[in-house]
Amino acid sequence: MPQPDSTQPLRIVFAGTPDFAAAHLQTLLDSRHEVIAVYTQPDRPAGRGRQLAQSPVKQLAVKHDIPVLQPKSLKGEPEQQELAALQADLMVVVAYGLILPQVVLDTPRYGCINVHASILPRWRGAAPIQRAIAAGDAESGVTIMQMDAGLDTGDMLIKNICPIHDTDTGSDLHDRLIETGKPALEQALAQIAAGTLQPESQNNELCTYAHKLTKEEGMLDWSRPALELKRQVQALNPWPVAWTEIDGERVRVWTVDLGSSTATAEPGTILSADKSGIEVATAEGSLLLTQLQPSGKRAMNAADLLNSRREQFESGKRFG
Repeated sequence: MPQPDSTQPLRIVFAGTPDFAAAHLQTLLDSRHEVIAVYTQPDRPAGRGRQLAQSPVKQLAVKHDIPVLQPKSLKGEPEQQELAALQADLMVVVAYGLILPQVVLDTPRYGCINVHASILPRWRGAAPIQRAIAAGDAESGVTIMQMDAGLDTGDMLIKNICPIHDTDTGSDLHDRLIETGKPALEQALAQIAAGTLQPESQNNELCTYAHKLTKEEGMLDWSRPALELKRQVQALNPWPVAWTEIDGERVRVWTVDLGSSTATAEPGTILSADKSGIEVATAEGSLLLTQLQPSGKRAMNAADLLNSRREQFESGKRFG
């Protein structure tokens, strides 16, 4: 790697797409370094009208008059030449969503670094935030990694840890990891500029793959323990959201708590229903559903739901 000049700002190309990435782009914009171009996913249809929508990263880049590139792939020679022409010192990649070929990784002067929402090698892959909550991990964090051709397998540069609380949803941990990641990125840039990086290789035997989320895995299986179901609900809030069925109708489950009932019943059976929540039997313990969303309706707390649909959720009825 070339010897850096710590007195000069780095010329940075940023690649990212969602809110998590945009927050880190803002960190670069607030730094002494120069963001010379931004890569993000192509505009995609969104909302009920299916109008083309810009990613949060694109919106921020446009606001700051930064050139935006949106190739469908970086595997083609024209796209690779376009990147090379930028003569970047560094590419910073945050939840971009495209695979970077080795030639791309080698193009910037100091290569490509990634802001990954997990303490590697614990969770590699697309959904580390949600998988950590669902697994009951006590902590998460952000790893700044030197990218290589593998999937989140590169050397670790900076690791900042943050706790996972019992009440954390995917949204809660997402937002806390943004605040964890921003100073980690700043620290990595300072070390790159000063030439003081101390890369640490990953132990591949300790890795777990964080598969991409699907809507199907939101289904609550009442034959599982209450604690596992609680973690599932929290992990999948705000997307894709946990769900169950009653009387042939799908009901989304937004928030829950562990129940206190000692009654025994078939898993999925409603044990009680009052303003505090709808308590449901599971394979081990009970789960208290506190915010639900019937099909075609808004999300509402249990008290409001029971005011309008008490017969549907009375004791003895079953979910699933």
